[in-house]
Amino acid sequence: MNSTSLPQGVVAEADIRIGTGRSRKFVGAEHDADVSYFYVENQPGEGPGMHWHPYSETWVVLEGATRITIGEETFTAGAGDTATGPAYVPHCFTNIGEGTLRIMGIHASPTIIQTFLDED
Repeated sequence: MNSTSLPQGVVAEADIRIGTGRSRKFVGAEHDADVSYFYVENQPGEGPGMHWHPYSETWVVLEGATRITIGEETFTAGAGDTATGPAYVPHCFTNIGEGTLRIMGIHASPTIIQTFLDED
């Protein structure tokens, strides 16, 4: 279904896709929403570097296995698990499985603001 035939308030996957992959970036402010999210599909060993946000972020693991670091704590999460990192605390995740990691990163903000530690 293309974005011209969707009901008001529905965002087509193609309209928020990142590059040519299946990952997506939804910025709530662009769609009259109070939250934003990244839907990420990472291959083994992939994941974002350490970064932080001025608001909390919640991850929902949809498929695969991931190693999540929040501050000084590192743990493993799998499909169906949910984790939350508090505002201003550096965090990252990495696909530690053998297949594709599908994870939703929900940002408690209508905009996405992130600062990577290697940019500080």
